[in-house]
Amino acid sequence: MTGPPGAAAPGPSAAPPATGPAQRAVPPRRALLAGAAGNFVEWYEFGVYGCFATVIAERFFTPAAAGADPAAPLLAAYASFAVAFFFRPAGALLFGRLADRAGRRRALVLVIALMTLATTLIGLLPDRATAGAAAPWLLVLLRAVQGLCAGGEFGGAVALMTEHAPPGRRGRYGAWQSFTVALGLLAGAAAAALTASLLSPAALSGWGWRIPFLLALPLGLTALVLRTALPGPPTRTPAPEPAPAPEPAPAPEPAPGIGTVRAVVLGVGRIMGWSAAGYTFLVVLPSYLQSTLGASFREALIATTLANLGFAASILPAGRLSDRVGRRPVMLAGALAVALCALPLLHLLRDPDAAAPAKAAALLAAGATVGLLAGPGPAMLAEMFPSSVRCTGLGLAYALANAVFSGCAGLIVTALTAATGDPDVPAYYAGVLCALSALALAGLRGDDHRGALR
Repeated sequence: MTGPPGAAAPGPSAAPPATGPAQRAVPPRRALLAGAAGNFVEWYEFGVYGCFATVIAERFFTPAAAGADPAAPLLAAYASFAVAFFFRPAGALLFGRLADRAGRRRALVLVIALMTLATTLIGLLPDRATAGAAAPWLLVLLRAVQGLCAGGEFGGAVALMTEHAPPGRRGRYGAWQSFTVALGLLAGAAAAALTASLLSPAALSGWGWRIPFLLALPLGLTALVLRTALPGPPTRTPAPEPAPAPEPAPAPEPAPGIGTVRAVVLGVGRIMGWSAAGYTFLVVLPSYLQSTLGASFREALIATTLANLGFAASILPAGRLSDRVGRRPVMLAGALAVALCALPLLHLLRDPDAAAPAKAAALLAAGATVGLLAGPGPAMLAEMFPSSVRCTGLGLAYALANAVFSGCAGLIVTALTAATGDPDVPAYYAGVLCALSALALAGLRGDDHRGALR
């Protein structure tokens, strides 16, 4: 299959497609479940961290002194949030190469084991009152480990799901990666909301916030069991020499890796709007509503839950639709919808006269537009890379987009809002990046969803 413009050129290591990784006999649903389970655990933790960003700022980072910027502790908490994202590209390279060379299972088992350990340790970590100045550094260290794991998770999981998808269902199977992201974020928000409703504010701030983090232990162990049951290596079998082509083959590229680098850069452009809008509306929203609009913690959690419900509801239909009409029209519709509707959404949320049902519907719709990007997105990335570099390539594109446009979303939005006093900053951030992403998505080929993976 010929890749889209900017996709990795199939060099000597990329052919033939029939012998690439994950071609061993694994039932599609089993591969789907094993791949999705780790995504759920990963994003559950990120959802919990986003919901408790204000509590973590209070417990781990120096409170603002008299006369100092009151946003400083929250900015520090978001900086530690961003650290995990900037370790994602390194994780994508490390675990992606392991998955491409030694097998999807080995990489995915190692990733979920380390992620579960790091998340559990965050729940046990002494705060600044107990450990002093070491507390925030220990938190940042654990966030870095999580970032490495998250960087390797996406590439391996998406490759596993899409390579085992039945014909014509790659978009649907890949969409499960995004769907379990939504489920994880919803579970994180639900765990935070339940904990907040059962405990007093003092108990929640003192020790209750740890409970949702500790719940990652049984969740991670379940995912670990599912992944260890997958067939092991080898992922690649020796391939017979292909029959001589009737026409002379084109001259090889001077540097075989250049095609992959181009595909990674193009992949970042195609999903940066997805990254920015997803984190702005689904993760950063609770703290934004509290710090900027004066909403209570519980009101912010309800708003975030509604947005995530809309997100979850649209992902699988968007993936199925992309199998029928192609990735381009579905993802373009999502990017343009965010670009056009982000500002009216925030205006509606700030309007004291707007009816509660109208605000709830707007939050559901905002999440649904992000789902139009997230549903076809994993399959679109998988179709850009040959099997020999698929885990590394798509994982690196996703990690870079998330590091720059998601991990920094809370930091950028909070800092710019505090500096300018403009409450519309989140809308500008998500809208502009989705508009730019739409330009990159316009170059997608219309028939990539019909062919076999290379």
